[in-house]
Amino acid sequence: MTFMKSQSAPRRSYLEGSPTGRGLLLTAFCLLLFATSCMVGPKYKRPSAPVPEVYKETPTDNPQEISNWKQAQPSDALAHGKWWEIFNDPELNALEEQVSISNQNVLAAEAQFREARYAVRIARSNLFPTISAAPSITNARVSSNVSALSKGQQTTYDLPVDLSYQADVWGSIRRSVTASAESAQSSFAQLENVRLSYQAELAQDYFQLRGTDGEWQLLEDTVKSYQDYLKLTQDRFANGVASGADVAQAQTQLNTARAQLIDLGVARAQYEHAVAVLTGKPPAAIQISSGPIKTSPPPVPVGVPSTLLERRPDIAANERLMAVANEQVGIAKVAYYPTVSISAAAGVESLAFLKWISWPSRFWSVGPAVAETIFDAGRRRAAVAQAQAAYDVTVANYRQTVLTAFQQVEDNLAALRVLEKEAQAEDEAVKAAQDSLNISTYQYKAGTANYLTVITTQAILLQDQVQAVNILTRRMGASVLLIEALGGGWNTSQLPSTQDVAKPVPVQASGK
Repeated sequence: MTFMKSQSAPRRSYLEGSPTGRGLLLTAFCLLLFATSCMVGPKYKRPSAPVPEVYKETPTDNPQEISNWKQAQPSDALAHGKWWEIFNDPELNALEEQVSISNQNVLAAEAQFREARYAVRIARSNLFPTISAAPSITNARVSSNVSALSKGQQTTYDLPVDLSYQADVWGSIRRSVTASAESAQSSFAQLENVRLSYQAELAQDYFQLRGTDGEWQLLEDTVKSYQDYLKLTQDRFANGVASGADVAQAQTQLNTARAQLIDLGVARAQYEHAVAVLTGKPPAAIQISSGPIKTSPPPVPVGVPSTLLERRPDIAANERLMAVANEQVGIAKVAYYPTVSISAAAGVESLAFLKWISWPSRFWSVGPAVAETIFDAGRRRAAVAQAQAAYDVTVANYRQTVLTAFQQVEDNLAALRVLEKEAQAEDEAVKAAQDSLNISTYQYKAGTANYLTVITTQAILLQDQVQAVNILTRRMGASVLLIEALGGGWNTSQLPSTQDVAKPVPVQASGK
C-alpha cells in the first residue's frame, strides 16, 4: 500500500527518529536471525533391519547356475521398470503399458502423491509472514446518552494492513516442512508400490489365462482322440468283438471331456475381464487372442540380499514414514520452549473521505511477543511420549516389512526350484502315461485287454497332461511374484528429493 503525505509534512519512515521504534526493529531483526540457529529434537538415523548375508533358497539345483544367479545384475528391462519384457510376449507388453496410464487405483495413488506435494508447500508457507488487509467504510451513529461528544452520524474510512509472523526459533516449523516432504516421498514410494502391484497382478492373470488356453487346447485334442476311440469301439461292437458296455464307456469318457472343455470358458472369460479392468477399460473393450504358454520361465536376476532394502518401494515408503515420525518427536519437544511471534499493523484511518489517504491519517504498531506455558498438568510430557511411541510403531512396521520382503523372495525362489523339479517329473509321467495308453490300446485291439484298461490309462494321461500345464502356469506366476518381491527393477534413487517435492505441481482437471 502506498501512503500519501500532506504538503506540510516531510516524507519520512514511520520509525525514523524514534528510539523505541529502532529498538523494536533491532529486536525483530535479532529474532529473525536467531530463528534459524536452533533445532530442538532428535536427529534422524535409519534404524537397522534384519538382513541376511545370503538367501536361504536357490531358484535351481543346477550347481553351474547357482553361482551365476547370486551375482546377477538386473536386465535392461528390469533396470528401466519394464520388467514384463523379459517374458518376450508382445501382447503382454501392450497390456502392461496401459496400467500406468489408465488403471484407476494407480491414478488414485498418483493423485494422493500430488496431494502430499501440495501439503509441503502449505507447510513451507509458515516460514514466511502472513500479511492481510481489511479495508472498510463504516457509517454509525453513537447515542448521545452514551457519549456527550457524539455529533450524530459518523462515517469512518479504515485501511489497515496487518502482518503476523511466528519466529521458528526452535525449528518446529522447519521440522513440519521436513516431515511434509518426507511424507510426500513416502507417498511417491507407495505410488510405485501400487503400480508394481497391479502390473504384477495383470501378469499373473495373463499367464493364468494362457494356462487356461493351454488346458483348452489339450482338452480339444483329447476330445478328438476320444472321438476316435468311440468310433473304434462302435466298429468293434458292430463286428461283434466289443460289448455295448465298451461303447457306453467310450461315450461317457468323450462327454466328460467335452464338459470339462466347456467349463474352461468360465475361467478364461473371468481372467480376460480382470485384465481389462486392470488396464482401466471395461471388459467389452479387451479381446485377448487364444494361445497357450509357449516358453519356460526366464531367469530372474536376483542379486544379493543387501540390495533388497533399496529395491522395494514398500520398504522405502515405510522408511520415509519413520523419518516423518522422528520429526514429530522433535515438534512435540518444541512445546517445552517459548513461542516467539512478531506482529505489526499499519494503515490509514479518517472520518473524511478526502483525508483518508493522507499522512496525518496514518497509524502503526509493531512488537514481538513471547508466550510460554507454565503449567499443563503433564500434557507436553505425554505428547512427547506419544510421539515417541508412534515412532516406535513405524520402526516395528518397517522391520516387519523387511522381514516380509525376504519371506516373499525366499518363497518364490523355493517355488521356482521345486516346480522346476516337479515339471521334470511330470514330463516323465506324461511320457510314461502315453506309452501306457499306446500299449493298452494295442492290447485292446488285439483282444488281450478290456476297454476299462484303456479308459483308465486315458484318464491317467489326461490328468498328467493337465497337471503339466498347471505346473508351467504356476512357474510363470512364481516368476512374476519373484520379480515383484525384488522390486520390479525399482530403486530408491528414483525417490524425489525433499526439494523436488516442494516444487509447484501442475494443476490437473478433475477426472483427467
